[in-house]
Amino acid sequence: MSVRLDQLLKLLDIETLDADLFRGQSRDDGFKQLYGGQVVAQALVAATRTVPAGRLAQSLHAYFLRPGDLHLPIIYEVERIRDGGSFTTRRVQAIQNSVPIFSMMVSFHSPEEGWDHQVAMPAVPPPETLKSGTQLHAEWRAGPPEASPGLLGIKMIAERAGIEIRPALDLQSKPGETPGTQRLWLRCTGDQPPPPEWHTVLLAYASDFDLIGTAKLPHGGYYGQPDMMMASLDHAVWFHRAARFDDWLLYCIDAPTAAAGRAFITGRIYDRAGLLLASTTQEGLMRRVRPKA
Repeated sequence: MSVRLDQLLKLLDIETLDADLFRGQSRDDGFKQLYGGQVVAQALVAATRTVPAGRLAQSLHAYFLRPGDLHLPIIYEVERIRDGGSFTTRRVQAIQNSVPIFSMMVSFHSPEEGWDHQVAMPAVPPPETLKSGTQLHAEWRAGPPEASPGLLGIKMIAERAGIEIRPALDLQSKPGETPGTQRLWLRCTGDQPPPPEWHTVLLAYASDFDLIGTAKLPHGGYYGQPDMMMASLDHAVWFHRAARFDDWLLYCIDAPTAAAGRAFITGRIYDRAGLLLASTTQEGLMRRVRPKA
């Protein structure tokens, strides 16, 4: 593993305080508030630690209730909703300053055989032919943010998180084109893979990357511009098949609609062989900020 990936795993490896009570640390990933994927991943770790061995995460459904404070730890409270014959359900609340900032339901399932089909992976250039996140970040820093719409968040991925990203820029939607579309290759950095139990957690961490930014692409501008307020409102992930994050995964992100100050985004995550590993959805706040009179 790389040093930065090792640091990320230590961040996600939350502390057990008591039965069903955990504490995670916060980190500034270059945004004004906590990166949502961090809270999703830490909450998933908390829920997993209350579930019998052998049951795997099947889906999660989360709401971002308040902005997280970058400088405070996060308390995770797990409620044991149901332990059934093949499914287990947990509810997790993330708390700072004695108030919930995040709430998530997680379902776990014992693996079983069943029918198998999927939508095919779209044709995308292989990651080896695309620029790395480090290269794109350097280009972004050399010019105005408007010159590289949708790439501002690469700072987090390329420099902090230990996850490399390679966007297929020729397939990214342009201003005025709808729907918003991105195709991103993702993988963990370093020569050694992370421990097996961390691959699903890392997938959950990366699942929040640049979803709301994809919805902004048809309208031009860039993430963080002064006249735009953008924030994730809710987030869901369905884990269809086991993931390996030490090889390239393709994240296909589409934003089919934006209306009433909100945007709706969907995603599909494939492995290099074309297997559909996970599906995501998110609704985000995308509000125009008008200058005060």
